[in-house]
Amino acid sequence: MSSPEKRRLTRSRDKWLFGVCGGIASHFGWRPGSVRIAWCFGTLLTAGAGGIVVYLLLAAVMPPPPRGFDINDFRVQ
Repeated sequence: MSSPEKRRLTRSRDKWLFGVCGGIASHFGWRPGSVRIAWCFGTLLTAGAGGIVVYLLLAAVMPPPPRGFDINDFRVQ
């Protein structure tokens, strides 16, 4: 019996600022746009300070995305 693969919560290469929302979306299998919208809504509900502080803390704590081959590296900008 093999153990399930452990997925780490890391920042994403699909990012706007630091890749926090993209990393959260990738970890849970959600769409990054939905997480970004929810994050913006939550930030507005906390008058800005709570969401921004939590985002910056997560950007500092979450490890960078793993290096390796990614087909998105070759997409046309």
